[in-house]
Amino acid sequence: MNDRSPLDDIVSARLPMQVSEAGRLHIFRPEDGGEEHYAVEIGKPMRDQPVLARLHSACFTGDLLGSLKCDCGPQLRAAMAQMGAEGAGVLLYLNQEGRGIGLANKMRAYSLQDQGFDTVEANHRLGFEDDERDFRLGSDILKSLGFSSVRLLTNNPAKIAMMENTGIKVVERVPLKVGETAFNTGYLATKAAKSGHLL
Repeated sequence: MNDRSPLDDIVSARLPMQVSEAGRLHIFRPEDGGEEHYAVEIGKPMRDQPVLARLHSACFTGDLLGSLKCDCGPQLRAAMAQMGAEGAGVLLYLNQEGRGIGLANKMRAYSLQDQGFDTVEANHRLGFEDDERDFRLGSDILKSLGFSSVRLLTNNPAKIAMMENTGIKVVERVPLKVGETAFNTGYLATKAAKSGHLL
C-alpha cells in the first residue's frame, strides 16, 4: 500500500439521525489535501469499552443509487441500524470508491464484468490490484477519536488483520450478511473465493 498522509480532524458537529438523535459527524482530511473521510458517532460510545464499529468504503452506486450489483448499500444501512438498536457505535465512511479505484474505473470494471470477467479479473485487466483500499485510515481515525478496541461489523478478514496490526484490538467479528440479490451472486462468490470474505 502507498504511504499516506497523516489525518487531521478538521471539524465535527452534532448530527441527529434516524437511527439515533444523539449523533455526531467528524470530518477528517489528510494533511496532503487528499480525499476526506468521515466518522459517524451513533449515540455516545464509551471510549474505555470495545465499540461496535464498521469500516465502510464509499459506494456511490450501492449507497445512494440502490445498485443490486453489490451488497454495499444494505451493509451500510444494516450496520447503522444495529448501532442505533444497541445505542452506540462508530461508522467510518472512507472515500475509497470501487475498492480504491474510483467511480470511473469501477464503471470500466462493470463493463468488463458484463463481458464475463469477475471483479478481481476486471480490476487486473485495468491495471489494479484486487483491492486498492487502505484500511489503515480506519485505525488512524479510531485512535484519534480515543478508541482502542472494537467489535467489528465485517465479513472481511483483511480488515480484522489490519486493525490488529495497527494497534486496534478486535474483540469480536460481528457478521454482516445482507444484500444478496440475483444480480450479485457471482460478485459475492468472488469475494468469498478470491478475497477470503466470510460469507
